[in-house]
Amino acid sequence: MISIPHSLKLIDAFKEKRVMIIGDAMLDAYWMGKVNRISPEAPVPVLEITDKQYKLGGAANVALNIKSLGAVPFLFSIIGNDSAGENLLNLLQNEHIDTRFLQHLKSRITTVKIRVMSQAYHILRMDEEQSDELASNDKEKLQKKILSGLEKIRPDVVIIQDYEKGMLYPELIDAIIKHSEKLKIKTAVDPKKKNFWNYKNVTLFKPNLRELTEASGNTINVSNIRSLKIAEAALRKKLNHKISLITLSADGVYVSSEKENFKIAAHERNITDVSGAGDTVISVAALCLAANANIQTIAALSNLAGGLVCEKRGVAPITSAQLKENIIQLN
Repeated sequence: MISIPHSLKLIDAFKEKRVMIIGDAMLDAYWMGKVNRISPEAPVPVLEITDKQYKLGGAANVALNIKSLGAVPFLFSIIGNDSAGENLLNLLQNEHIDTRFLQHLKSRITTVKIRVMSQAYHILRMDEEQSDELASNDKEKLQKKILSGLEKIRPDVVIIQDYEKGMLYPELIDAIIKHSEKLKIKTAVDPKKKNFWNYKNVTLFKPNLRELTEASGNTINVSNIRSLKIAEAALRKKLNHKISLITLSADGVYVSSEKENFKIAAHERNITDVSGAGDTVISVAALCLAANANIQTIAALSNLAGGLVCEKRGVAPITSAQLKENIIQLN
């Protein structure tokens, strides 16, 4: 049970928190239409496109979630000098999200995820991306910009949002974490497999069950709390982080610190689309960190927010008002 007065007060404390988001920004595209026939050229459906929509994805969606929750986002990412990059930039500016810290690279393309929809059905996804590492001179410029940003902005919390699109690499990750530690800035990480074991000494580490299973190479039984404890203990031993927040999809979340650990069940939902749920969870968890919440509250609010966003179609943020309303409804 979430304490209503405490939670509402905490959400109010999100306002004006300064959050630095570092990671892979992308453009989420939705091509929608109807399938009325099969192609005469091959046994495939023909989609008659009636609408195209574009939304902020990846680290850009985290920035949007942070803003929607009342805080101030500072997005550090890379985009290509292409039409998708221009589209992404316009979407950020339309949401009044600071774009000064985006690095435009001629050598890269902007990551785009195109979801092809026939009425309510998702029939295909097409990705345009470049996931190889940055060139040496681009790495140097990016690291300098990020470390300088930490000094100038002095955020309440840093979110590292890793989608394995080539922006984040071990040396940069290490430099961000060490500089944040030096400045006494909390860090929250949403990892992927490639850099999974490079996120040492962060404040909060948020893998999902699949990512943890793949990285550890072990099978984890989510219905067995001992299985979760063993997997998390091995994770903490390697990474030496303060808080683990492991998302378990329909089974809720498992949270652990040096002093306590527990599992919280997911709330019953009418699940429409799980896209962007992880972005919402890390956003709420990071803001709870910035507001000095305890791990029970971090887990409860993150779990609640992640489920709430799954009731929306497509990648979409939640607002502080929606989060407050849901807390009251569920208690």
